[in-house]
Amino acid sequence: MIRFNPDWKRRRRQGVLGMLAALPLTVMGNPPDPAAGAEAAHHPVTPLKDAPFVQDDDVKCLKSALENGNPDTGPSTFLLEAPAGCRVAAHYHTAEEQLIVIQGSVLTGMKGMQSVTLTAGGIAVMPAKAIHWFSCSGKDPCLMAVTFNQKYDIVWVALNSHP
Repeated sequence: MIRFNPDWKRRRRQGVLGMLAALPLTVMGNPPDPAAGAEAAHHPVTPLKDAPFVQDDDVKCLKSALENGNPDTGPSTFLLEAPAGCRVAAHYHTAEEQLIVIQGSVLTGMKGMQSVTLTAGGIAVMPAKAIHWFSCSGKDPCLMAVTFNQKYDIVWVALNSHP
């Protein structure tokens, strides 16, 4: 015979509350491995003025700031700054790329599709190995967030024409 114990809810609630109360101590008591932090960027809160922008090695008109991840080994997120008129030639990545425009006008296109101008809030998703390009097409500088779902690489492609 199964007997109902009216006290079981109170005891279960006390047990759950006890575990939740101990959680912050567990997290605080186990600091992250410093070696793990050395190989990946993780900036959960970064005012734009403090973003660690550096000159891009491949496209001299671009500056990039690694915000999260490790592009040498896996997924990553970058901020990109481009002055008006900056053009990034046709290329592709092994990874899928997602580009979100934060400010400015970005003309972007993919092989086989018509180019489109994106403004703040516009998003472009380039599948892995899809040939694409973009330029900061307005009078104002452009700011974009770009994510890659796996290790970053870039392969430049010669096309007969693109914007």
